[in-house]
Amino acid sequence: MVPPEQEEKPSGAEGEAPSGSEPYKYYDDPYVDSGDGGSPSTAVPAPAAPPPPPPPPSDDAADHDPDEDGMVRMSFFEHLDELRHRLLHAAVGLVVAFALSLTFANRLWDIIARPAVSALTQLKVDPPELAQIAPLEFFNIVWLKLPLLTAIFVGSPWLLYQVWAFIAPGLYKKERRWAGPFVLASAGLFIAGGLFAYFVVFRFALVFLLGLGIGNHVRPVVSVESYFDVFVNVTLGCGVVFELPVLMFFLALIRILSSGFLLRNIRYGILAIFALAAIITPTPDIFNMVLFAMPMIALFFVGILAVYLLELNRENRRFPWGKILMYLLPILAAIGAFMYYLHVKYGYHFVKQFPWFGR
Repeated sequence: MVPPEQEEKPSGAEGEAPSGSEPYKYYDDPYVDSGDGGSPSTAVPAPAAPPPPPPPPSDDAADHDPDEDGMVRMSFFEHLDELRHRLLHAAVGLVVAFALSLTFANRLWDIIARPAVSALTQLKVDPPELAQIAPLEFFNIVWLKLPLLTAIFVGSPWLLYQVWAFIAPGLYKKERRWAGPFVLASAGLFIAGGLFAYFVVFRFALVFLLGLGIGNHVRPVVSVESYFDVFVNVTLGCGVVFELPVLMFFLALIRILSSGFLLRNIRYGILAIFALAAIITPTPDIFNMVLFAMPMIALFFVGILAVYLLELNRENRRFPWGKILMYLLPILAAIGAFMYYLHVKYGYHFVKQFPWFGR
């Protein structure tokens, strides 16, 4: 039997743990005898050190916006290259639409000349025809300018898509979902503005302008070029003005406008609309200015509604259909009752010409 003094000790200094193991911590235990007459003690592992604290977030991580995921980062020259790319695509689409319009040039001119023929017929001008002053006047209008104007209206969805494709990389990923509605609404409003100018504004303006000289020893003689110039100004002007809701929606999309700001400044908006109508309208009379301003005011309120819907979508709120119908139904009922009164009392009914309700 080996004495306790000759027992083999573990490697290392006394009280130290073998190499590769955790250090020991000794504490007194009255129930364990150490064997050397000293105070009883027992070796237990020391508690593990706490993990180091995580590093503070960097400025880039703190400023990171999850909505920015998928945004395209482009340099200045890349933006210029993208602009050149979109302009080239728009030009190709415009050329294709121009080539298609050339095949219907004579038929398109018959459509464009109808308001003039109708106005001259109402003013009892015989024959109700336009005049060609220069030899190349009719050729330049019918085979160059008219197909180009038609190509602008027909190709407007493609042209507006190129505009959206250029500005889309600078928008958030969730805001790019508006690409389809933006193109359809913009093109639809532009074409609707041209149709409104053709069927309403231009016809009333011609009758007023050509009728000013009747009875004052003046016979109206309208040249093809002057007539087409006025037609282009009115149709393109109405088409651009009808983009008002889209412009308001886009400004709200980049957080420049809000529905609250628009509602607080309705009076100034209506005043600006009447001022714009006075500038664009080709006649100086109040009737045509009001005729032009009324749809613009309606489009202004449509734009406010579009901005409000955008804000509801951002805040994940639902549209208050109950409140809207509560105010809208009495207004529609009042309008219907008034139209019925005019029909019973004065014989008003729906007609094919603007304002589509008369005797």
